[in-house]
Amino acid sequence: QVQLVESGGGLVQAGGSLRLSCATSGRTFSYAAMGWFRQAPGKEREFVARVHWGTGNQYYADSVKGRFTISRDNAKSTVYLQMNSLKPEDTAVYYCNSDIKQVAGTSRAFGSWGQGTQVTVSS
Repeated sequence: QVQLVESGGGLVQAGGSLRLSCATSGRTFSYAAMGWFRQAPGKEREFVARVHWGTGNQYYADSVKGRFTISRDNAKSTVYLQMNSLKPEDTAVYYCNSDIKQVAGTSRAFGSWGQGTQVTVSS
């Protein structure tokens, strides 16, 4: 079972930046993608971004394109999410997942979840 440890959440003003990290204790596979979902109060968990371990290809939700950047460090088995130009609507608990796949045009999570990290953006 892959274990994920997230860090980097916090409180920031609108327009500010945060960087989230997700370190995995398990083996990474070059054919797999890892990334982030988020869940705001009263809403369903939604896809944010994923990065392919082997190719480095990145995929983003439309709501974060141009503001968020996902990257990975294969040597450290860690994925990062750099979040710039944050908006109040980005406020949510952010969850890392170890295996995200594109299914019927939607990014779906199939792997282990991290414990979640709170991101709060004040207006």
